[in-house]
Amino acid sequence: MSTPVVHFHDWGLTRYQDAWDRQEALLQEGVLIKTNNRKFPDEPARTPANHLVFCEHPHVYTLGKSGSMDNLLLNEQQLAERQIDFHKINRGGDITYHGPGQIVGYPIFDLEQFRPDIHEYLRKLEEACILTLAEYGIVSGRIDGLTGVWLDTEGSDPRKIMAIGVRCSRWITMHGFAFNVNSDLSLFKNIIPCGIDDKGVTSLATELGHDADFGLVKAQMKHHLQAMFGFAWAE
Repeated sequence: MSTPVVHFHDWGLTRYQDAWDRQEALLQEGVLIKTNNRKFPDEPARTPANHLVFCEHPHVYTLGKSGSMDNLLLNEQQLAERQIDFHKINRGGDITYHGPGQIVGYPIFDLEQFRPDIHEYLRKLEEACILTLAEYGIVSGRIDGLTGVWLDTEGSDPRKIMAIGVRCSRWITMHGFAFNVNSDLSLFKNIIPCGIDDKGVTSLATELGHDADFGLVKAQMKHHLQAMFGFAWAE
């Protein structure tokens, strides 16, 4: 198998709906290529492009297709007063928050170019964050049955620092992860994050006691994702 190639995009601060539309367009480009490869087997097969997007969002809550509205603790008027967007979306998982100071990562990867195993894919996303946190002397890990990256996994104060929710179509992924770097954690008080009411959330800044260098953390996360998935960057 040849080395997959990934195009990197930094969209900066982007409204959630705009980012969702752009992701969907990239995913559908890949799905169309795969469909045509099957429809026209006598023609040379084309390879879908892989993309890794980093961005931040203005304050927004997103509810996955398996989530419960009961986990959103604000009504429409309160959301409007606080200028917080809300979207029901087509990823797995429950409710989460996105906002400034958070690295939101959207890998649009054709897993048939990597390994078509969604569980392995999720574990590699987690491991990239675990390795990034280790560069700051922070020990993190996983909790059985709960996707994402956690601190104090076996202690009295387990807290999530990265959430994951994905969608996969024809083995092409979209949506992804949200890594709390310099996030305003007070926004999590308006939801029951991921539907889990007995565990907290944290950020890199909270654990360090000061804001992190956001650009540096993005570079570290980008490096570890490349190492975990073994791809090359597109020119």
